[in-house]
Amino acid sequence: MDTSSSVPPASPGPAGPRRHRDRHGRGMRGPLAPPQVPLALSRADTFDSLVNDSAERLRRRLPQLAGVEFEVQEVPWLTGGAEAGASPDGVPLGGVVRARRGRPDRVVVYRRPVELRARDREECAQLVHEVCVEQAAELLGLAPESVDPKYGQD
Repeated sequence: MDTSSSVPPASPGPAGPRRHRDRHGRGMRGPLAPPQVPLALSRADTFDSLVNDSAERLRRRLPQLAGVEFEVQEVPWLTGGAEAGASPDGVPLGGVVRARRGRPDRVVVYRRPVELRARDREECAQLVHEVCVEQAAELLGLAPESVDPKYGQD
């Protein structure tokens, strides 16, 4: 009995994913919102923009912050000690990383702890700015009120 087949092997399909049409013949759906519409921004992107806005406000007020990087991390790396900017429950909302090995000073804002404490976007923006002010004050060795005179006011 002959086990060989006379049918040639199937040729590979086109490279990349195939686009299927739906059963009504309309084709694939496009994006729900264009990228410039706020609906397309993730919570992380929105939070990043809040930190950048706060950093720019502080840099305009204090030129010595021009070389300082402001960054966002999801959660703090808990090292066992209380970090600056800790909330009443002991979870830090921000921190300062001093310059070393060619990297500039950095102010870090922890996204998840800040978001969990804010009820809405306005409160989140206010809390982000307060954390940035506190960390910038610690970095410069100043009182938070001298970094931003409106610090602590509602």
